[in-house]
Formats: sequence, C-alpha cells, structure tokens
Amino acid sequence: MKLLEMTGAPNPRRVRIFLAEKGVEVPLVQVDMRQGEHKTPAFLKKNPSGKIPVLELDDGTCIAESVAICRYFEALHPEPNLFGAPPVEAARIEMTNRQLEFELLASVGTAWRNGPIVAAMAAGRFTQIPEAKTQGEDAARAYYVRLDAELAQQPFVAGERFTVADITALVTVDFATNLVELKPDDELTDLWRWHAEVSARPSADA
Repeated sequence: MKLLEMTGAPNPRRVRIFLAEKGVEVPLVQVDMRQGEHKTPAFLKKNPSGKIPVLELDDGTCIAESVAICRYFEALHPEPNLFGAPPVEAARIEMTNRQLEFELLASVGTAWRNGPIVAAMAAGRFTQIPEAKTQGEDAARAYYVRLDAELAQQPFVAGERFTVADITALVTVDFATNLVELKPDDELTDLWRWHAEVSARPSADA
C-alpha cells in the first residue's frame, strides 16, 4: 500500500492528517505536479482524473479523492471516529464537510489557479481569468465570516468534537494563507481560536 501525493498540496495533507489521527502509517510517494507527472499515461491509469492523492493498494486497486481514501481508513480503523456515529451526527459532519469543499476550498482553489503563483509555476498550463480570481477571493472571505460566526456557537466546525470537517477547514485555511495570499482577517477571533486549537494537535504536522 502506498499514497501518491505531493507534500505542499492541500488534499494530500487532508489524508496525512486523517491517518495521523488514526495512528496509521502509509508509505508516501511524491508526484511531481510541476513537471506534469500527474498527467502522464502511467498516472492516468491509476486515476483518470489526473489528480492527487491516490491510494494504491497492494493488489493494484487505486482509490482517488481524499474523502474516499479517508472513508476507506475509517472503515478499517473505526476509532477514533472522525465521520460521525449516530445518524444525525454523521449527517451533520457530511453536510459541513461538503459545504467546506464546495464553498470554501473550491473558492480558494479558483483564486489560486488564477493567481500569480500558478502563473509562475505552470506558465501556459492554465488560462487565467482575473475576474475569477476576484470572485474566488470574495467568496472565500465571505465564508470566513460565516465560519467565524459558527465557531462562536460551537468549539469545532461540525459541532462539539474534532472531525474530518475540521481537517478540511484547517488545510483550506492554511493553503489560503500560505499560498494564495488569502489569510482570514485578524478580527475573526473565533475562527483563529479554533485554528490555534486544531493546529496544536500533533496530527497537524503530518
């Protein structure tokens, strides 16, 4: 078993944090996205979407998509539970995680793809749209405000305990801050309270 990933990318980090919370070690194989390794025929046989991470099992089975990989390990190692146990809790965690993916991570990704780092790193690979960058930034900042208000009412993003949704939120905020110049405003004190707490978990360094 091995995890095909790239250390600086947010989605592989989601899986690494999840594995660290479970106490599971999986060999990591770096994929050089800057050289387009994820678009080669050999890689596309593992994941036709041409994205990382990809979990390759010993029998050659490949599982793509970070949440799918996390669900696989949740089934193998049910504790600590990170996807919810009672039906209402599981549904709430799923809801929150999907909203974070579709409304925050996607917006940050749009700002990144249309920003200066991609222009320098992957010149000619993307057609950049300045208006899309602005829209992504505006949507992300609006979600930060929403997240801050929610965290004023509860300690973690999906409720009373740390879950996969907190992992998604953490890697998104860190990616936005470090690589997209899209750091949440300092005045969002509840968001930063939460960020400090989850960043202090040993798994955050995975």
